[in-house]
Amino acid sequence: MRRRNLIAALVGAALTRPIGINAQRSQRSVPLVGVIWIGNASAQISVRVRETFLRGLRENGYTDGQNVTIEDRYSGNYPDQLNSVVDELVRVGADVIVAMGTPAALAASRATNTIPIVVGAMADPVADGLVASLARPDRNVTGNTFIGPELGPKRLQLLKEVFPEATQFGVLQHPHIYSESTSQQMQSEIQRTARELRVDFQVFNASRPEDFDGAFEAMVERRTEALLLFPSPMFYVYSRRIVDHAERQRLPTMYYFREAVEGGGFMSYGADLPNLALRVAQYVVKILKGTKPGDLPVEQPTKFEFLINLKTAKALDVTIPATLLAQADDVIE
Repeated sequence: MRRRNLIAALVGAALTRPIGINAQRSQRSVPLVGVIWIGNASAQISVRVRETFLRGLRENGYTDGQNVTIEDRYSGNYPDQLNSVVDELVRVGADVIVAMGTPAALAASRATNTIPIVVGAMADPVADGLVASLARPDRNVTGNTFIGPELGPKRLQLLKEVFPEATQFGVLQHPHIYSESTSQQMQSEIQRTARELRVDFQVFNASRPEDFDGAFEAMVERRTEALLLFPSPMFYVYSRRIVDHAERQRLPTMYYFREAVEGGGFMSYGADLPNLALRVAQYVVKILKGTKPGDLPVEQPTKFEFLINLKTAKALDVTIPATLLAQADDVIE
């Protein structure tokens, strides 16, 4: 008898949980949007991207604290905290979950297949299993991509133009944040280009900001002549530390976002990441107005920025070819 009662109680709990969440939603006068961030609230880049996201909402008729409630959740320095962060937003019955970056998107998609998820700056959402296709996501996930695997070769080519005699290049990687397929594609694209350019490259790993010290020490030991970054939300949020390490080691570094170069980094080539947050806000608004995420195609950037910091180049005693300066979208002097 007790066993039957226990089974009935468990079944009852399973049935009432979604009802409880729906009740929370129905009791709210305004929708709740939960946003998952890598890092912490005080990080300068996090603040900048958050402001851009909120501006995007305002431009489309939604203001935090008035007709929408924004609940921010930060994972700190450790990606393994993402699961508990997502679970919180599921428990409070968020109407939409915004995931900033692929690691947050993967955690959110594991936690719910019913709450709409809008992702900013995915690497390869199809290979990572987040959407069925870019044109028809066909699930509860949509958003935009920064075209992660395809741009690595271009960054290596630009570095090689500056250092035609260099043969030892390094790649800083955040391991295990994408699917095996996406990670392998990033490396295979670089390997093919490295062979064409007749250079060697060594991969250095950093899973936490605390790993930067050891990674850069290893680069010095391996006599790395120039460095490029594989995309990672952690590298983006903590780019100040990477820029400082590169400066101390006098290591020319190619980034994939402009903020690093504006902060003293050497060069960058990639999409405008804050603008992707603006586009995320537009998707959130469409979903709040009734559009299903599976009906919103995953957007891809159409413009990529190439930045050069001439002040940093001078400090490194590096001369930038005139042909490369002519290609730059922005030159910081």
